[in-house]
Amino acid sequence: MGSIIGTMGCSSSVADRRSENVIRAAILIQKWYRLTMARLEMRRRYSLSIFQSIEYADEQDQLQLSNFFTFMLDHCTHPDSVSQIFTSPSASQVVDEDLSLKEFEKKIDVPDSYYGPRLSFPLTVEDANALLHAFRNEQLLHARYVLQLLSETRRVLKEMPNITHLSTSYSKEITVCGDLHGNLDDLLLIFYKNGLPSEQNPYVFNGDFVDRGKNSMEILIILFAFLLIYPNDLHLNRGNHEDYIMNLRYGFTKEVSKKYKDHWKQILSLLRDVFSWLPLATIIDSKVLILHGGISDTTDLDFLNALERNKLKSLMRPPKSVRNRQDQVKKIIPTTKLSKHIANQHVAGKTQHISSSGFTEPSGSNLPPDPALKEWKQILDILWSDPRSQNGCTPNKCRGGGCYFGPDVTAKLFERYNLKMLIRSHEFKPEGYEISHDGKVITIFSASNYYEEGSNRGAYIKLNPELTPRFVQYQVSKLTRRQNLQERVGTIESSALKSLREKIYAHRSELISAFAQYDLNGTGRISVNDWAAAMESVLQLELPWRMLRSQLAQMNPDGEVDFMSCFYDLKMGQPIKEAQPALAETLCRYRKDLEIIFNIIDKDHSGLISLEEFSQTWRLFTSHLGIDIQDDSIDKLVLSIDYNKDGHIDFNEFLEAFHVVHRLEKKATS
Repeated sequence: MGSIIGTMGCSSSVADRRSENVIRAAILIQKWYRLTMARLEMRRRYSLSIFQSIEYADEQDQLQLSNFFTFMLDHCTHPDSVSQIFTSPSASQVVDEDLSLKEFEKKIDVPDSYYGPRLSFPLTVEDANALLHAFRNEQLLHARYVLQLLSETRRVLKEMPNITHLSTSYSKEITVCGDLHGNLDDLLLIFYKNGLPSEQNPYVFNGDFVDRGKNSMEILIILFAFLLIYPNDLHLNRGNHEDYIMNLRYGFTKEVSKKYKDHWKQILSLLRDVFSWLPLATIIDSKVLILHGGISDTTDLDFLNALERNKLKSLMRPPKSVRNRQDQVKKIIPTTKLSKHIANQHVAGKTQHISSSGFTEPSGSNLPPDPALKEWKQILDILWSDPRSQNGCTPNKCRGGGCYFGPDVTAKLFERYNLKMLIRSHEFKPEGYEISHDGKVITIFSASNYYEEGSNRGAYIKLNPELTPRFVQYQVSKLTRRQNLQERVGTIESSALKSLREKIYAHRSELISAFAQYDLNGTGRISVNDWAAAMESVLQLELPWRMLRSQLAQMNPDGEVDFMSCFYDLKMGQPIKEAQPALAETLCRYRKDLEIIFNIIDKDHSGLISLEEFSQTWRLFTSHLGIDIQDDSIDKLVLSIDYNKDGHIDFNEFLEAFHVVHRLEKKATS
């Protein structure tokens, strides 16, 4: 009997030990899992921070160069160039406001070989369904129907107020969508999940329909078609990308010119006008304000509702009186002293007014009030501003335009207009939405996979009669379903670091100079803190440089950074002997800006630029930026790229010659 009890006790202790081992193993696995997930989340977050910082830096460049683009548009000499579409209302390619639908039919023939949708006006739901079906199958709508659609859209928009007022009493819920940025799959998924627009299913689309994605034109056609069918149930607010100069840089102009090679000029001309007639904001039940960007401490909804919104075709090109005023301010405050003056104004707490270009109007400047300046700044603030958690209203230095507005600014506007909620878009959010200012401000972003496949979800808002927001998230899945989490994060991280390394190479000379200030003995090595400080001082991206160091630069056994290792795996696309290092970096850095400029001066959109045009434009550009590049160096370079010696260069080939190649990736793919 005793032996049986002993045996039972022994087996019991073995079982206890096994159970204890299982628990320990489970705890270890749990710790490992949590650590792995935390590391993946950290990598995902810093990758998204890189993407967003570079995006905002590009927008800042765009705003800083707006004066130069304006000069180019005003002085481009070709009578049939892109600039004339944008600057001369009487140009032959500009679509006459009185041109009827029947006259479009006479002017533009639709061949029998065209198998896409054939629209007849007024449009019906069947027409909208035909468009959706065609675009799912990657068909194009014929240019005649595009121009007719845009002409009708302009007619309808012109009858709409600057601020649209809606009521939930006529429907159970209103759906609010944010940025789409040319991602047609997101729009189709929203309609699949939430239903098509109708009298029973109203929508508000909050701007930034175009740019970046490849299907901006299709998104506009679908939204404008439903606007014509349901003008009281589908509502569109203007975003900062509904702007023809923004479109030159961020892809929409190129998309239209490629898809509609014979009629792209007329389409862009008409779109420029359509964009200027888009309403500026929407208010639901007198309580919920919906606008694209945000507000400032001077936002005046009554003033916004009364101004002539169509006068401002582009915020990148302020009214002439505003530009003249900027010149007057610069005479009062010399450019070289401007940043110091701004700093002093902040310290002294004196009144100042900041515009998108960063110029300052000091109190006591004795300049008379300018209505055009007020209109421009009011629209600029609502299309470009971002919320932040700190109180106050300060210039939005990351984007270069608009402002950062705090909870106190939101509360002040709400008290003045008896509002309850502000819904805005304009900012990428990993989950598709974000709530701030104690629930009073909601950011909604509807473009999933914005930076890279798997980078973020999209979302939309459902507002019921109680004005309680319900968020619906989604993500268009193509590759992501076949990838595990680690692979998805790896893809996002790799793409982000690639973009960052290109930015680093484009500032190579400045970075080397910054590193040298810390390397007093010329060893080629500096501390991690000094390396991080030098990176931020030049690039100004507000990134966690110490965390990123292992991905960007090598460290020696003593814990010092070999700063030249930042550039080891980077080089120019094609080794061109004629390009001086400083010139190559400059061309690399300003590739996107040069593309805008050459889109302006390229007469027939052939991609060919004469050597004389190139040289003259380059000299103007470098003079504007204050870049010291020898004239003969650019002349030699241009001659070397004119491969067939016909006096022209292929600008696409030129751009390709000055993009950054990642040597390690090249080896891996070869």
